[in-house]
Amino acid sequence: MTATMDRPVKEPTFKGVSVRRKFSNNAATVLVSLAVLVALVPLIWVLYTVVSRGISAVVAPAWWQNSQAGITQFIAGGGAYHAIIGTLTQGLFCALISIPIGIFVAIYLVEYGVGTRLARLTTFMVDILTGVPSIVAALFIYALWIATLGFERSGLAVSFALVLLMIPVIVRSSEEMLRIVPQDLREASYALGVPKWKTIAKIVVPTALSGIVTGIMLALARVMGETAPVLILVGSATAINFNLFAGPQTSLPLMMVDLQKAGTGALTSERMWGAALTLILIIALLNIGAKLVSKFFSPKNF
Repeated sequence: MTATMDRPVKEPTFKGVSVRRKFSNNAATVLVSLAVLVALVPLIWVLYTVVSRGISAVVAPAWWQNSQAGITQFIAGGGAYHAIIGTLTQGLFCALISIPIGIFVAIYLVEYGVGTRLARLTTFMVDILTGVPSIVAALFIYALWIATLGFERSGLAVSFALVLLMIPVIVRSSEEMLRIVPQDLREASYALGVPKWKTIAKIVVPTALSGIVTGIMLALARVMGETAPVLILVGSATAINFNLFAGPQTSLPLMMVDLQKAGTGALTSERMWGAALTLILIIALLNIGAKLVSKFFSPKNF
């Protein structure tokens, strides 16, 4: 036994396997890094182009205070205040409807409707709505809200069309986030006698809140950049309109379309790129605010 204990232990070499593993690991690292660079190049290029061409319009105080009323492609001045108001009112009203509906549907699919026929039908319909083009949603609202029910074209009709586009994205993203919450958390809560609804409200949703908020912001960013619903359901305007329920109301995407139609002069190009940069800044600010909300209400702060 002494000889066995004194015998030095031979370390495994795995010379052939080690070389192949190192080569495979290095090759995978290079490929993944190249994929990241390939993905970043167009994103950085787009961001640089928008910022460099639109910053001159955005930094002017009048851009955030004035509209394009009475401004032509040959007259300097004017701003995007009217389009900012339209984008925010249409998008936020859409979010007020879509967020609770989308989250409640996701909760039902994950927590209550597992294996039921209604849940399978709901999932099927959500998958269909996820791929519906924005112009189809706009035409549906036009046929129902304007042609059938007789309401006038307005920002409200645009919000209804955006709801059809936003809800399925929220449902799918929230559903995935709720599914990754460990089942042990639910079972521990049930073992303590906590009702199911309270477990969902106090444990499951807060645990998945960060991912849910991210999905909501992706959905909101998508609908705020849509042009087809605004083109079909509300008239274009260069004046400020705070009324979501009546009158033409321009959004930032529609403003870019109108400017592109107006001409190709230097002032027009500057305003068009400024509108694009303004939309990016609004979405970025909303994302930052959402991240702060999710961080503040995360489980570690309870």
